Amino acid sequence: MTKRIFVTATNTDVGKTYTTKLLLKEFASRGIRVGVIKPIETGVVENAPDGDTLLLTVKRLNSEFENIKVEDIVPITYELPAAPFVASKNTPLDFAKLDKAIEKLEKLCDVLIIEGAGGLYVPIDEKTMMIDLIKYFKATALLVTHCSLGCINDTLLSKKALEDRNIQHVVAFSCRQNDENFETVSAPYFLQTGQKVLKVNDDIDTLCDVLYNL
Repeated sequence: MTKRIFVTATNTDVGKTYTTKLLLKEFASRGIRVGVIKPIETGVVENAPDGDTLLLTVKRLNSEFENIKVEDIVPITYELPAAPFVASKNTPLDFAKLDKAIEKLEKLCDVLIIEGAGGLYVPIDEKTMMIDLIKYFKATALLVTHCSLGCINDTLLSKKALEDRNIQHVVAFSCRQNDENFETVSAPYFLQTGQKVLKVNDDIDTLCDVLYNL
């Protein structure tokens, strides 16, 4: 059975696509056939920016994706750059369309990275939040969080949401150049409370090991 890993985050623009690309490259370097899907992307006018980036990356890593198109990678798109609930005018989510897309891609890979949109409680339709997709897909979650001031609160809130749903997950910190204060103002809390501080850039190999074995 294909291993499913759902990349989510504490908010938008935290680094999900960047992290997804690193996961794809690391797994591929181990001889594992990789695949990727972003079920929903908003802000799509003439092209799907995240979808195009992910498709280009996976084609370089898995030749079996040669004939896959961006519509296969991003099966549902909306023009308005907003939460899917708003962008779709509360159109009920087409789960059958997502299932069909995943079924097609899983024939070509051993690990499927599923990239979410925004954070866990981004509304998709009246009944569905982004976090619900993780459960629906029976995936392991990678929670990508930021390293700027406030990351403790944001990380703990998202972790609690995952724990309340009994979703197996790993936390990864996506630190940027202007986050030099992380080691002194935020990291000590996590370390002193027995939580691992795994960074996207420095620990992608460890993240892959843990995620693959959950």
